[in-house]
Amino acid sequence: MGEQRSPDEKLQLITRNLQKRQASWESSGVLMRSSSSSPGTFREYTLDVYRLSSMVTEHDAKKAGAEVVKQVEHPLLSGLLYPGLQALDEEYLKVDAQFGGVDQRKIFTLAEKYLPSLGYTKRIHMMNPMVPGLTGGKMSSSEEESKIDLLDKNQEVKKKLKKAFCEPGNVENNGVLSFVKHVLFPLHSEFIIKRDPKWGGDKVYTDYEEVERDFAAEQVHPGDLKASVELALNKLLDPIRKKFEMPALKKLTASAYPEPSKNKGGAKGNPKQTTDEEEVIPSRLDIRVGKVISVEKHPDADSLYLEKIDVGEEQPRTVVSGLVAYLSQEQLQDRLVVLLCNLKPQKMRGIESQAMLLCASIEEEPRKVEPLDPPEGSAPGDRVYVGGYESGKPDDELKPKKKVFEKLQVDLKISDECFAQWKEQNLMTKLGQITCKTLKGGNIC
Repeated sequence: MGEQRSPDEKLQLITRNLQKRQASWESSGVLMRSSSSSPGTFREYTLDVYRLSSMVTEHDAKKAGAEVVKQVEHPLLSGLLYPGLQALDEEYLKVDAQFGGVDQRKIFTLAEKYLPSLGYTKRIHMMNPMVPGLTGGKMSSSEEESKIDLLDKNQEVKKKLKKAFCEPGNVENNGVLSFVKHVLFPLHSEFIIKRDPKWGGDKVYTDYEEVERDFAAEQVHPGDLKASVELALNKLLDPIRKKFEMPALKKLTASAYPEPSKNKGGAKGNPKQTTDEEEVIPSRLDIRVGKVISVEKHPDADSLYLEKIDVGEEQPRTVVSGLVAYLSQEQLQDRLVVLLCNLKPQKMRGIESQAMLLCASIEEEPRKVEPLDPPEGSAPGDRVYVGGYESGKPDDELKPKKKVFEKLQVDLKISDECFAQWKEQNLMTKLGQITCKTLKGGNIC
């Protein structure tokens, strides 16, 4: 095995690393008791897996994992085993209780039913609501940007919150607000918005619903909300970070969860294969010309338009865009625009937006925004591509976790000639180049 650890050693390292979780509870004011218990061995655990497998039916295993295991036509055996393994963890990690999201409730039910059959004590189960991640989708441990880790440094917290989805007035799928509701208010019973006196000064909230109402009414700016959440979260995380400055705990964390090896060229004789799906290239984007058929104010958000846009399909797409402050309804009506059509549809204040209207913008005060313009003579559905990447096939749907558009967007710019470009290559249709009217040197968003 060389430097590799046995599964038993790995299990014990991970168990000891649960001190990170204990530190988070202590930071929240929870009184902890010491325990002299130690985890069981990998051999005993494996034998109990066999015993449990002889009791649990296929039906119960599938039911228990229905909300956490991907449901496919031909599931892997690992998906059926997973709920039982998590149940056994309660005994082999020697815990008094298990805490998780409400999506875990069926696994908790399986544990309560079967652990006593193995001669083990039924544990306490606690659940919290499923909250959106910082990227707007589900918070996931496998998606780094969607969550705040207990050991994230101050700058990491700042960076994640700065990039977080937090559209003005939009309270749905807002991960920043979810931290206020589910983390900060339960711990402190109040939340302070810190802001410059010229924008109203600091405001103390003692009720979350008031925070949400003010944000929905755009009386709280996303930048002020993010800065205030950053301050409160760092104050909460400081005791945890301080505890893990101890060399022994640093070493333990590194041993239990080592950084994945960065294999640049693959093993000798087995070079790494890169597929088009893995490459982040602009041909993966389904960008099309569209025509705005109708435009009206969003019924629940003064800063948003609700548009019907023809993109060359049987039915027009519903698009929600935050252009109220920059364009009148008359300026958008019947206009040809450019849309990104293969983002995952996302609800914005209760209405699903099925595409993203691409604009040029300059981030200054006041912010300036202009929709991109297709070449004259364009028709709805005309494909937009980057020069040199016209032969690629777009993804059916961009997976949010892969962040394909976000990675490409970094290099989407407006040239000094007002041409839309990616890495200085023009965005084009069969009739010519995509442009904007005036925003030289702007970004594309």
